Amino acid sequence: MKAIQMKEYGDESVLNYIDVECPEPKADEILVKIHAASVNPVDWKIRDGKGEKFGMKLPLILGADFAGIVEKTGDKIKKFKKEDQVYGKILVGCYAEYVIVREDELGIKPKNLDYKEASSVPMGALTSWQAIFETAKLESGQKILVHAASGGVGSMAVQLAKAKGAYVIGTASASNKDFVKDLGADEFIDYTNNNFEDVVNDVDVVYDTIGGDTQKRSFQVLKEGGLLVSLVENPSKELLKKYKVEGKVIASVANPKQLEEITQLIEEGKVKTHVEKVFPLSEAKEAQKLSKEGHVRGKIILVP
Repeated sequence: MKAIQMKEYGDESVLNYIDVECPEPKADEILVKIHAASVNPVDWKIRDGKGEKFGMKLPLILGADFAGIVEKTGDKIKKFKKEDQVYGKILVGCYAEYVIVREDELGIKPKNLDYKEASSVPMGALTSWQAIFETAKLESGQKILVHAASGGVGSMAVQLAKAKGAYVIGTASASNKDFVKDLGADEFIDYTNNNFEDVVNDVDVVYDTIGGDTQKRSFQVLKEGGLLVSLVENPSKELLKKYKVEGKVIASVANPKQLEEITQLIEEGKVKTHVEKVFPLSEAKEAQKLSKEGHVRGKIILVP
């Protein structure tokens, strides 16, 4: 099968489009023929060297979420069968024509999405679900500030929070105002022209997808006892104490029950996805370059 494999860490030049052996599922595994896979910032962060810190073994095939058709199942698999249209999230392995997954990493693809659209969902939606509902315990009527609200993760957070009945404030550049408002945001802040901390206050939850200076400034907008949940770095203990708030950093995991609930929201029209650009798998280098530039609305997709 064709795949994008890396044998060393570095820039996009380490990504090689090559032939590798198609995997064979064990008794408790499923072989999925991939129709589309999405590109996430974690992909190039692993490529740049974080994979070594995570203890990942080379050679490596990147890619965390995908959509496709069940090709073959192991003897112990009961929930899925050949030809099922599925999507899901794994750790790595989706930049390929086929991928091995476990039963608890998979869900039936939303009926109203094609494979490209479906592949753009699992990582962003599960990450946001676990950050704002599981970790931050966001409830109806509460106020949440979502940074990078037009991105693949932020756009899901806006919609999920809104579906829960929260008051949603999203930050992005001015060109994304209509897009973010259409997702359901109650307020939009153009971070290029406004300091969000000057216009936002008494927020229950800050969803930090950026880190650095943005995270440090975010403590100012939280109400006492509020929570900052980050995807990128541990919140400063000093600032948590100063502002009398809580802070957590999370990494998402596969969760079939949550994915099922997300699927239902999509089929009900409460959550939608946006595909910014589609690349053939062979052009993964260009796709990751675009992702790393950080100005993508929604998701970038690779098609084998």
